[in-house]
Amino acid sequence: MTASFETLLYDVADGVATITLNRPDKLNAFNGAMLRELLAAFDAVDNDDDVRALIITGAGRGFCAGADLSGGAGTFSAGVDNRDAKSFDRDGGGLATLRLFDMKKFTIAAINGPAVGVGIAMTLPMDVRLMSSAAKVGFVHVRRAIMPEAASTWFLPRVVGISKALEWGCTGRLISPDEALSGGLVRSVHEPADLLPAATALAREVADNAAPVSVAVTRQAMWRLLGSSHPMDGHRLDSRGVRYLARLADATEGIESFFEKRPPHFQGKPSTELPDTMPWWDEPTFS
Repeated sequence: MTASFETLLYDVADGVATITLNRPDKLNAFNGAMLRELLAAFDAVDNDDDVRALIITGAGRGFCAGADLSGGAGTFSAGVDNRDAKSFDRDGGGLATLRLFDMKKFTIAAINGPAVGVGIAMTLPMDVRLMSSAAKVGFVHVRRAIMPEAASTWFLPRVVGISKALEWGCTGRLISPDEALSGGLVRSVHEPADLLPAATALAREVADNAAPVSVAVTRQAMWRLLGSSHPMDGHRLDSRGVRYLARLADATEGIESFFEKRPPHFQGKPSTELPDTMPWWDEPTFS
């Protein structure tokens, strides 16, 4: 299956969706059209129960060079009334990361080239990041006299810890693959030709072996519980989730396939079969 976009390539093959940022002449710089199309593509992935995992990568030699600066010095202030902070428009990168946060599918970033600003920030709510040895990343916002965007002030400390997040966020320096790996930002570093095969192999582990409704519930539980203050919150949620999932047909299939020593054939539909306790959170408002 394929879908047509102007700034993205979208493909689904054998249960794995691949979204490729596709403005290679601009190093896949993020603009309004890309935001709109990413939101539509994320919806398409979540609404397609045949998709079990998602890979996001970039066309050409870049992953995403950050915000498209072709608007010049006014790029970041467009539409902003600097006299009243409450009148600021919502950050477009944040709309993308919050939608990724809500995804029902296991999501992998295959960072094939430079990823700076929103280009790296958008990967933070993805579940796993793999990086090319030819790539560099950077939270460069302070070097452009703004602050980290795309809700990275929330995500980055949770991914790498507060000290490393502050070091990277307040220096704005470029981060090598080795530093990204040692700092916990990426799961692994690969030679350029090996990056997508490695991402696909990880996606296949999920697509071939994991029950899709269980993946959706597990993903949301772990992300949402990051803000919890006590493990009892996890215990309550786990107890409800296990009881619900155990009644689905996929739970029977999981046990039968184990005893029959064969691959499972899960048929669950995350689009319609999530527990009625989801969402168990109150959607935050924006003002």
